[in-house]
Amino acid sequence: MENKTGNNKAYKIVSLVVLVILAILFLFPLYWIITGAFKPATDIYAQKPVWWPSEWTMNNFSNLMNKRTAPLWEISLPFSKYFTESGEKIILSEGVVAPAVFRWLLNTVFMAVSAMLLTCFTATMAGYALAKKRFRGRSILFGLIICAMALPKQVVLIPLLKEMSAIGLYNTIWAIIFPTVGWPFGVFLMKQFSESVPGEILEAARIDGASEWYTFAHIVFPMVKPGVGALAIFTFINSWNDYFMQLVMVSSNVNYTIPLGIATLQAETSVDMGMLMAGAALASLPIIIVFLIFQKYFTQGITMGAVKG
Repeated sequence: MENKTGNNKAYKIVSLVVLVILAILFLFPLYWIITGAFKPATDIYAQKPVWWPSEWTMNNFSNLMNKRTAPLWEISLPFSKYFTESGEKIILSEGVVAPAVFRWLLNTVFMAVSAMLLTCFTATMAGYALAKKRFRGRSILFGLIICAMALPKQVVLIPLLKEMSAIGLYNTIWAIIFPTVGWPFGVFLMKQFSESVPGEILEAARIDGASEWYTFAHIVFPMVKPGVGALAIFTFINSWNDYFMQLVMVSSNVNYTIPLGIATLQAETSVDMGMLMAGAALASLPIIIVFLIFQKYFTQGITMGAVKG
């Protein structure tokens, strides 16, 4: 008995040491970016790594802010360019001119949050329908969704580009958002979570006269909320980091996302590693905030999946 207890303690100690080492390895790039954003050029380009800034400076952020300017926001009438003689869109409201990096950051946050909300909404409904509704072609439809998960995004990029151009959304943030809404992985994930909803509860709701929408909103959604939280994190990070889609769908300075905007700055001049790290540090903050907000649901989702498996 004592030998078994000793083995358990040794296993816990070894597991803790391994987890600490892995945590350090995963957190080190973030640490290097954040400290590098405040390092002077002599520290960044030193032959030997400088693990801690010899002097904390804001010059990297200052260089990032002063590179370009853009209106802080711009609200235009949708599809208005088709109704003007000049072909220009009708702008309803335009913000003050500010450093372009702030506009890029707002664009990216709006794009990622909109994609996250729309994807969670549509994927949850589609997953529930595929899991709990019986209709003709359900298995075929789900099989097509699985096949779509295996397709590289580059395969459908040209059709998506033509589609966005045809409906007048090219070079807008919506051209990045709408292709994300029908994410096959999101539908697959929410179908798996919806399978765990007891059919007896749904049948009892129907007997009590609950409408389909009431059943989904007040019974199904609370039960699959951990899955929605996990999907929200996945969608936000996927949209935020989808540089390739952003590069193809957006071409003007005011519509750039922060990864795309920083990349264009690097293309104009010699590589400024300090400014690059400052931009990367700024771009990482929203992802960290979103993860901290949805961390509880993400952990519950992973746990439920493990128990169900």
